[in-house]
Amino acid sequence: MSEPDPIAAAREDGRTTLTEAEGKQLLASAGIGTTDFRVCADADAAVEAAEDVGYPVVVKVSAPRVTHKSDWAGGVGVAVGLDSPDAVRAAAERVLAAADGRGIAADVLVEEAIDLDRGTEVIVGGVRDPSFGPVALVGVGGVFTELFEDTSHRIAPIDHAEARSAIDELRAAELLYGYRGRDPADVDALASAVVAVGELVAEHPIAELDINPLLATADGITALDALVVLEDT
Repeated sequence: MSEPDPIAAAREDGRTTLTEAEGKQLLASAGIGTTDFRVCADADAAVEAAEDVGYPVVVKVSAPRVTHKSDWAGGVGVAVGLDSPDAVRAAAERVLAAADGRGIAADVLVEEAIDLDRGTEVIVGGVRDPSFGPVALVGVGGVFTELFEDTSHRIAPIDHAEARSAIDELRAAELLYGYRGRDPADVDALASAVVAVGELVAEHPIAELDINPLLATADGITALDALVVLEDT
């Protein structure tokens, strides 16, 4: 079986970690919706990308060596809610200067800003466990992932019914079903994403795949970030 292009590109470069853009390309190939984004080599291109995507936007560092962007370089790695060319240019220049100062080859990722209040932040992921093999997981996402540790796991690949069962056993599952007057999320779309991630991990040499957060809304799901780590060759 031939590997998806993002995996093949990483292998050709001798990398085991995909960039966020490559990770999102992999997700899109599996039918998982992502934010609209552009990868830019300099600040001028970042401004053009922001105009193309539409304000407000988010600017992030894009480099295989930077996996935790929010914590990188004192918080320079992610700038949110940017609503002008000057703000985008300044954020992009900070990212590139920080990368250059650390000897890291980096680009700038510019993506549409998504209103998190429209839905529920979820983590969807998969790992290759040394004992059980491919495992899919779903749980509370965003900044609360480590705080609440509310996740469900299934040996992958799984079907839609198993994915729904994993979602429904979460302690916070009620958040997805219209808690306190909120619009219910499209749980079937979320379950389909869990199935797709399980298939990716089962069918390809992926050691770890994390979508955190994935925003689940009444209109469907959107992957806001993606981390993919390949198995060593």
